[in-house]
Amino acid sequence: MKILQADFYRRPSPDASEQVFWELLICDATRSFEYEATCLQSAANSNWVTAQIQLAVGEKFPDVIQVFRPQSLSLIEAAGRNLGINVEPTRRTLALKQWLQEKQYPSVVDKAPPAPLPENLWGEQWRFATLPAVDVETRFSDRPIPILHMPEYLKPINLGLASTVAIPGVVIYGGRRSMHLARWLQQARPVALNYISGAPDGLILEAGLADRWIVATFEDREVTTAAQTYQQRKQQSQGLHFLLVQPDDSGMTYSGFWLLQTED
Repeated sequence: MKILQADFYRRPSPDASEQVFWELLICDATRSFEYEATCLQSAANSNWVTAQIQLAVGEKFPDVIQVFRPQSLSLIEAAGRNLGINVEPTRRTLALKQWLQEKQYPSVVDKAPPAPLPENLWGEQWRFATLPAVDVETRFSDRPIPILHMPEYLKPINLGLASTVAIPGVVIYGGRRSMHLARWLQQARPVALNYISGAPDGLILEAGLADRWIVATFEDREVTTAAQTYQQRKQQSQGLHFLLVQPDDSGMTYSGFWLLQTED
């Protein structure tokens, strides 16, 4: 599968004539292919992006174009529809972000304060958990889990993690709402689940391109200690962690499982 990464955004500063330019950057995951083009802000539209993608790729259209910036997404999606190319919103555009940093262009996406989960999604209970790296894939890959997100690049063996490394995670017992919560999470596209200290402390879900959700808040010292241990274990697992949603603690039925990784 041929995958490209793209960004289309206003240049950080206008030129000497005070005209504002937009720049399109396209590359592959290794940056063996790179393409860049600029236009005046007045020409920055989906038709221009469509024409530039055609110039960039020639007759070898990619299967997917990945986009990390919310402000770029709609124009590149429209260009993708024009060309019959799937556009995937994802924060994981490492090569493109490296290129932007080299150009000293901003690659950090502004994020709004976290919002509370809708009340109809709240689970009945939750807890921190760990799994040996060796069990992460085998325990869930063969189970009939309705929603399973376990991309190849996040499997412990592909991150070079030892089989004994403890992979931290969070388990949510959703009760009757378990499947409803799992479907909502699938649409939200979880990226990472982070502990944030404060008053109160909280678990914040990073999702989509820039969304943030409050999964839980707590002031209990024992829970805070467990949350700190959870964060420390993430440092030892290259940021790898998991989120598991199940109806109850019987271990018989799972609703959804996500392998996640904290962003650098």
